[in-house]
Amino acid sequence: MQNKLKIFNDPIYGFITIPNSLIYDLIQHKYFQRLRRISQMGMSYLVYPGAHHTRFHHALGCMHLMQKAVNVLRFKGIDISEDEEQALYIAILLHDIGHGPFSHAMEHSIVNGVSHEEISLLFMEQLNIDFNLSLTLAIQVFKGEYPRKFLCQLISSQLDMDRADYLKRDSFYTGVSEGNINSERLITMLNVVDNELVVEEKGIYSVEKFLVARRLMYWQVYLHKTSLAAEQLLIRVLKRAKELTEQGVTLKASEALQFFLTREITLENFDSKTLDTFARLDDYDVVSAMKEWQFHDDFVLKNLCDMLINRDLLKVKLKNKKIKKEKLQVHIQKLMETYPISREEANYFVFTGEVSNQAYQIKNQHINILYKNGKIQDIIKASDQLNLKALSKTVTKYYICYPKEKL
Repeated sequence: MQNKLKIFNDPIYGFITIPNSLIYDLIQHKYFQRLRRISQMGMSYLVYPGAHHTRFHHALGCMHLMQKAVNVLRFKGIDISEDEEQALYIAILLHDIGHGPFSHAMEHSIVNGVSHEEISLLFMEQLNIDFNLSLTLAIQVFKGEYPRKFLCQLISSQLDMDRADYLKRDSFYTGVSEGNINSERLITMLNVVDNELVVEEKGIYSVEKFLVARRLMYWQVYLHKTSLAAEQLLIRVLKRAKELTEQGVTLKASEALQFFLTREITLENFDSKTLDTFARLDDYDVVSAMKEWQFHDDFVLKNLCDMLINRDLLKVKLKNKKIKKEKLQVHIQKLMETYPISREEANYFVFTGEVSNQAYQIKNQHINILYKNGKIQDIIKASDQLNLKALSKTVTKYYICYPKEKL
């Protein structure tokens, strides 16, 4: 009999315990172990050298916080059955299992318009078959279809266990202390009224800190202009590789990567064979492919890979106003004069885009504060901080990327 009640040592929370043998078997499954080879923050390590933690780390951290949340709510007299508890642990553990290499780059390049949430669901449905339908309730909660709404909110809302972990974890590994929230205190302040999650009045400052931290982490880390440029380069590497493959060029790549380069994959044709192949794909496939491709004869592919492998990236500027078309043309023209390439090829190196940051979405879900007298109010109204209202506005910035003097 194998001992399945193991513990993990986490640099942030200390010891994380595995609650039962089903959770242990899910963690042991190859689909989940793959998350050890998917970086949590994509290309951010090119800016913050410490940001090498993985989706595996993050999923375990979320599960740990979920255990705390269940204990807190039960302590406050909220009834959570053993089946519901199990469903929460499974759903939060597997919420990110569908992420591809470098987290978000795949969704915009190789797999056409299939989001990581949709792939996560496909993995969960497959695991449900492998584990004699013991994930059925977890899938319901994950999809937000379970009647007890607060259970779904613990998995996905503006104050869920996912955010409570990644803000703290990413701030720890990047060294950006602005993101360091007190997730334990936030969880201790949770309660449930009319089947919805609320935060008790005395947790109001922790929520304010959480929202401000989220905003700062987005500008300083997730939307950092250099990581943006790197991620865009990676998306373009994969797009170019796919384009060349379609033209009949054979590129050196792992079998799993080759599979996605040679096929048009959509949600409709994402069958079990595709899922199994996707499960063999991780950061290492992409890095080793780029190491080969940097010596390819194709001008675009070669230079894009060289930039990423040797961190000699494009110049990137972030502006508050939309980038004028003329500005783009100037850089495209310059590049075409320097190298014998077409406009289409030049577009791989000169491009614009936009990023937006909204720390609190006031429209779709709320973070509600529960007062001692039983009154419930949205955090924006409850907070005496004027700046929280500003946090619910979407701020959009525009970026332009173009080569430095010479490629």
